[in-house]
Amino acid sequence: MELMSTGEFARASGLSRKALRLYDELGLLPPATVDPANGYRFYDKAQLEQARLVAWLRHLGMPLASIRRVSTLPSAQAARELDQYWTRIETETAARRKLATFLIGYLSGRNDAVNEPSLIVRYATRSDIGLQREDNEDAAYAGARLLAVADGMGGHAAGEKASTAVIEALRPLDTDVPEGELLNALDHAVRRAKATLRDMAESDPALSGMGTTLTALLWSGSQLGLVHIGDCRAYLVRGGEVFQMTHDHTMVQSLLDDGKITGDEVASHPQRMLLLKALSTDGAGKDEPDLQLLQAMPGDRYLLCSDGLHVTVPADAIKRILLTEKDPDQAATDLIKLAMDAGGPDNITCIVADVTSPQ
Repeated sequence: MELMSTGEFARASGLSRKALRLYDELGLLPPATVDPANGYRFYDKAQLEQARLVAWLRHLGMPLASIRRVSTLPSAQAARELDQYWTRIETETAARRKLATFLIGYLSGRNDAVNEPSLIVRYATRSDIGLQREDNEDAAYAGARLLAVADGMGGHAAGEKASTAVIEALRPLDTDVPEGELLNALDHAVRRAKATLRDMAESDPALSGMGTTLTALLWSGSQLGLVHIGDCRAYLVRGGEVFQMTHDHTMVQSLLDDGKITGDEVASHPQRMLLLKALSTDGAGKDEPDLQLLQAMPGDRYLLCSDGLHVTVPADAIKRILLTEKDPDQAATDLIKLAMDAGGPDNITCIVADVTSPQ
């Protein structure tokens, strides 16, 4: 056995003395012998191959526990373990790179998607002030990855500012959001929107008490994130059926859920316009949205709308348009017309979006 001092072994292996002490303590690379008189450690020259392997694996970033296992395996098996490890690292790095790209664009306010989506969304947006309002407090956004509708409240100008501010906070999400980050991205954007509303109210007391509802869909691949608070709605058309995806945060919906009123009593109930939850400057714990992760499919149709549509137009009439009118633009136009024909008592906004596979 040809022994080497710690210094000689460190120079030959490329490991520092500190690293050798650590690997000794961990049982990863113990010395061949230790002088009982002075505690000097000596290594067998035959250990150099293992020491260099440990150094290389550390340079790759492999955890010490994994190195301990791999460095003692036969060469062929160690090679397979290393291949599996590096495949996992490349996959994780690609995911982190995608997340970093998204965050850079999101935090800088850009929404320049660079990758082709696995699903194509063909959409149309329509909004009308209605026949009985002086201002349109609805706001909407429709893009390749993001659909959003907000209905502001708070009186003249304030409601419009609130809905616009929330939509602007979500707009940067219309980009290549990693699938695993959909709900985190939506939640963060909503929290940023709430902070913006509070800042606006602090700088202008006239805006105190303003707020907005919000319903938005965000795509990544075939995954779909939904954020919802208030009484805007999202509907899904799939397989010839129409499903309401959201649950109204209103007093009448709560009474209906509890069986205290019937569906026929909703339209005439004196508290039918009372919201239980909304994004506002004084949320007081009532501004936490619903978040859902869903699976989108080619052939799906989605409708996002403010309450100016679904409160005014019967559900059967909305369903008929969604099922029979194939063109999203015409469907959105027809839905607005139904609300106007029914008196247009409120602002009306709707987005109709059809999902297809890339050609």
